[in-house]
Amino acid sequence: MRHEDIWRAIDTLAAERGLTASGLARRAGLNATTFNQSKRLMPDGRARWPSTESVSKVLGAADATLEEFASLVRGARALPAGGARPAIRRLPMISIHQAALPGFFDEVGNPSGKEWDEAGLPEVSDPHAYALEVGGDTLEPVYRDGDLLIVSPLAPIRRGDRVVLRDHKGRVMVRQVVRRSPRGVDVRSLNPARADIRLETEAIAWMHRIVWASQ
Repeated sequence: MRHEDIWRAIDTLAAERGLTASGLARRAGLNATTFNQSKRLMPDGRARWPSTESVSKVLGAADATLEEFASLVRGARALPAGGARPAIRRLPMISIHQAALPGFFDEVGNPSGKEWDEAGLPEVSDPHAYALEVGGDTLEPVYRDGDLLIVSPLAPIRRGDRVVLRDHKGRVMVRQVVRRSPRGVDVRSLNPARADIRLETEAIAWMHRIVWASQ
């Protein structure tokens, strides 16, 4: 196993998720510079290995198994120089602020109405998928102003997933699922300055999984 194989696997994993290496690092909760080229060498010029903790966080953020990562290390699905370009689809898009307004979603949370913009984004299998544009700094350090999120109403939601949810009061939140039961869901703010909350099931109008971020 060589240093360059490990770093290529990280680059490939990021590209297959439509991210840069910096974007994958941010999604994993790491410093955005963690996988920079300058960090791949020690001051004396010797090659540096990524830490096992960094790799573990990246696999969790990318929803990939250790076996899948090992296949990338061995060269499976290796991308050509410059990275592969994912298939593009025109998705309906609004800002997160607009998502809290009436008229943009039907009763089950699928996009509706004629006021949506469009954005060319990586293809996803959900025919009801849509995009939200982040505005401001309330979702930092995970998402930043101008980031685009692809949201899938049909994607299964598991513990650790980042979701967009709307309650029956019309409030729209971007959170991470900590625990889910028939009675409710415990969610964590992406901004560490904000407290975790619990929402009862009957208070939630809909909850959709974030499956991709531009970053």
